[in-house]
Amino acid sequence: MSNRLTQIATRTGDDGSTGLGDGSRVPKHHLRVAAMGDVDELNSNLGLLLAEPLPADVRELLVAIQHELFNLGGELSIPGYELLKAAAVVQLDAALERYNATLPRLQEFILPAGTRATAVAHVCRTVARRAERAVVALAAIEPVHEAPRQYLNRLSDLMFVLARVLNRAPECGGSGDDVYWRSERLARAAEDR
Repeated sequence: MSNRLTQIATRTGDDGSTGLGDGSRVPKHHLRVAAMGDVDELNSNLGLLLAEPLPADVRELLVAIQHELFNLGGELSIPGYELLKAAAVVQLDAALERYNATLPRLQEFILPAGTRATAVAHVCRTVARRAERAVVALAAIEPVHEAPRQYLNRLSDLMFVLARVLNRAPECGGSGDDVYWRSERLARAAEDR
């Protein structure tokens, strides 16, 4: 990882291939490139979320996550290399436990809605799920360490929890509650009671 970009427009990808961190080249449709792209998109969406007013503790957590996602992208760019450590997964588990403890139990499904910060957090959640699927697909054809898959799985869960936290955060203009799905089946069941 000692090589740094000194030139952005190299034109080496005009043939439909791209270079990996170890110097090898693969087609741009390769599953490794798809996984790297999904992680990059996730990190970019976290950057968008960080542009919103947020509680200081959430901001600090998201910045740390951005750095870990950069590690994850670096790991994916060098086959066989390990940058994302198991400790990063443990940190997400601790954050999940801490933030989940502040929330009421869910009684209904919720919509990915509410404040702007909440909506962006839900976008991050769905992109994390896609990135996880891409890493799982890559692992079906090439060796991939466990931490990247686990990290993305926990991160999507955490983004769901943080979306709920942000709907309650005064810094985000939250209403103090989730936006609930109005199920016709559940409404009929309530009427029948």
